[in-house]
Amino acid sequence: MSPREYDESDVRIRPGRGSRPRTKTRPDHADARNAMVVTVDRGRWGCALDGDPDRTVTAMRARELGRTPIVVGDDVDVVGDLSGRPDSLARIVRRSERRTVLRRTADDTDPTERVVVANADQLLVVVALADPPPRTGFVERSLIAAYAGGLRPILCLTKSDLAPPEPFAAQFAGLDLTVVTAGRDDPLDVVAPLLTGAVTVLLGHSGVGKSTLVNRLVPDAHRAIGVVSGVGKGRHTSTQSIALPLAESGWVVDTPGVRSFGLAHIAPEDVLLAFADLAEAIADCPRGCRHMGPPADPGCALDALTGPAADRVSAARRLLAALKDA
Repeated sequence: MSPREYDESDVRIRPGRGSRPRTKTRPDHADARNAMVVTVDRGRWGCALDGDPDRTVTAMRARELGRTPIVVGDDVDVVGDLSGRPDSLARIVRRSERRTVLRRTADDTDPTERVVVANADQLLVVVALADPPPRTGFVERSLIAAYAGGLRPILCLTKSDLAPPEPFAAQFAGLDLTVVTAGRDDPLDVVAPLLTGAVTVLLGHSGVGKSTLVNRLVPDAHRAIGVVSGVGKGRHTSTQSIALPLAESGWVVDTPGVRSFGLAHIAPEDVLLAFADLAEAIADCPRGCRHMGPPADPGCALDALTGPAADRVSAARRLLAALKDA
């Protein structure tokens, strides 16, 4: 019996894995809708479509974004199920460039910065004038974080029935800092207009009256928290920020989990650049100048400023001293 002759028809070729041509082409998502992130809850983001608080959807981060961090205040583009129905899920496919950032580190030795809130216009630092007593260091750290992140700081003093506001506010004279009082019995005629049409981050220690202020600014804050956090996995924890809509226009961002700021990521120039006249002056400082003035920094160009600018230099140097001692 002669041996069988084999040809190519007798050979079975099993396709290997990945035989399908790979492509780096990604969809452009031209139909994506713009949205503002209003809450973050364990891998789910609540997004207000076109900034409308009544049109909130739940979204996950698209695979192509990888580990791109997304925080409250971010402007994002979303696709998928935008109905907002229970158990529906959209996808975040793009994050826009951030205009401002409120950042912190875990402590003053941690080089890794964390963005707490993005794209906010203002930082409202809430401080009680008594019970608990006001802490200058906390305000200084908050101002540094605001100036470095591009936010406009406002100092809001509560419990004005227990102590006069003038002595504490005077410590920050020269910074062109807006100071308002919002005690329990004080009308909000001054505070509310400052927040209208803006995204404002509220920051304050426990017991200073921040929750009371939030409830006065957003009377249905508890209902809003339930609705917004419900779009995620069901709860708003004390470690997450949440954006609440104001009745007229604008948002307040409550940050109950942020009690202090590590400042390891901030350089002196980040603070001084917030003041146009000081930023222009330090361009003439000698190399390596820390802008603290004599005797530490002889020849600092800030020493030549006079009038109101000199007052700003003194106030800014107090902030730089707080940054140095942090």
